Amino acid sequence: MQKQSTFRSPLLPFLLLTPQVAVVLLFFYWPAAQAVWQSFLLQDAFGLSTTFIWFENYSDLLTQPEYYEAILRTFVFSAAIGGSSLSFALLLAVMADKQLKGAGLYRTLLIWPYAVAPAVAGVLWIFMLHPSLGVLARGLRGMGLDWNPQLNGNHAVTLIVLAAAWKQISYNFLFFLAGLQAIPKSVLEAAAIDGARPMRRFWTVTFPLLTPTIFFLIVVNIVYAFFDTFGIIDAMTGGGPAKATETLVYKVYLDGLLGGNLGSSAAQSVMLMVIVVALTAIQFRYVERKVTY
Repeated sequence: MQKQSTFRSPLLPFLLLTPQVAVVLLFFYWPAAQAVWQSFLLQDAFGLSTTFIWFENYSDLLTQPEYYEAILRTFVFSAAIGGSSLSFALLLAVMADKQLKGAGLYRTLLIWPYAVAPAVAGVLWIFMLHPSLGVLARGLRGMGLDWNPQLNGNHAVTLIVLAAAWKQISYNFLFFLAGLQAIPKSVLEAAAIDGARPMRRFWTVTFPLLTPTIFFLIVVNIVYAFFDTFGIIDAMTGGGPAKATETLVYKVYLDGLLGGNLGSSAAQSVMLMVIVVALTAIQFRYVERKVTY
């Protein structure tokens, strides 16, 4: 017999939903509406007056070559961060799912990085890979690599990807481990009895049963790479050198807060939201077809 909750007062369900609805309206829809309205305005240099200019901010934005470079850079960042963090998290989850001594401690230590703030994660990696003070940077120079993310754009991109992926591995690890533990052991035992070796069991049994978790994490990691890497970039490189690490979300900050062009910044934020929503819709439209539920 299925249990069903009943409310004596018809207003009680709405009262219970009110706090969450208020939070969503106050911290998402209201700022989003303000950004959309601001994207149609042009402020003077002193911020004393505004002019309604329709779509001029968008047309000016789409004629800037550096904006398309920022889009391409953001897609490269998201692919590198998502691919590396998902791959290492899956490897660690498979290892942690085995019967090992101290497995609980091992899992706890892997979860800790998720509690670190993005800016703090960036500072930690700066200490390790600073061109003159970093411990790992000294080892790279000893191997003959002239490591300098402050001057070399490729080195700066690598540094951002390492820090951002390290920060996200713990989150992915939690879901992968939960997905692995939810797979019935009887299915794996049946595959082993049929003569399938561990690698074959993983790719033919375990991996297909993990596809719902993988699909969810792909969506989450893309959103993370597009938005939540702002603190890491700001703490480590500030978008440099020569805009090598300037992604879409950081360009919004530079043009709006530092450049004072609030209209263009608002238009960029709206475009960023549209891009992320479109990517998510594409994933649900095409990638979800390959998910095994």
